[in-house]
Amino acid sequence: MKYSEIFFTLQGEGQFLGIPSVFFRTSTCNLRCSWCDTTYTSWRPEDKQISVSEAFNEITKFGVKHVVITGGEPCLQKTDLMTLCEMLSSKGHHITIETNATIFIPVQANFISMSPKLSNSIPFDDKLWEEIHDKERLKPEVIRLYLDKYECQVKFVINDIQDIQEVKLLAKQIPIPKEKIVLMPQGVIESDIKIRQKWIVEVCKETGYRYSPRLHLNIWGNKRGT
Repeated sequence: MKYSEIFFTLQGEGQFLGIPSVFFRTSTCNLRCSWCDTTYTSWRPEDKQISVSEAFNEITKFGVKHVVITGGEPCLQKTDLMTLCEMLSSKGHHITIETNATIFIPVQANFISMSPKLSNSIPFDDKLWEEIHDKERLKPEVIRLYLDKYECQVKFVINDIQDIQEVKLLAKQIPIPKEKIVLMPQGVIESDIKIRQKWIVEVCKETGYRYSPRLHLNIWGNKRGT
């Protein structure tokens, strides 16, 4: 499998915030978000390889129940991802898949954390990827499938107030239950996050959406392996 890193930390976002978890970060992505904070898995993907059995051994050596498989976009590696999840599930691990929700895979997982990309993610300074990204970034039928078949959260990265209207329209179109919608401020610098979180929290109070901080950034800053 193409991957970037395996590390033990706390889940920093969403429903399982604060739970000790092993992260397996795959490499390569089919999108190119303008604000991507793991460019080593997307814009400049690292060319590291690990077998499924090696990944399983590295993940399980920590003796931790919760495993988060993230990226990049892990669903690009369909066969290996499904095999790894079957192996982890057989040992009683709780598996979360973090995905941009553009590819559906009937994977053996306990929780799907979707992060559909709003227009704020379009890389307008790269004409090639601007077109590809904008065309591929939203797949309502994929989101609908995951919602129908798994326990899910649908997490949106919010930059400004205009993003909220996009969330509302998509939630109505699919539809997405409001209690499954999570709003998270865009940014890797604490001061930027604090400015956005003040008004995003008020939106959550008005709409019934959930708010998520970025705990790992609060604790360790923008560092790999956290």
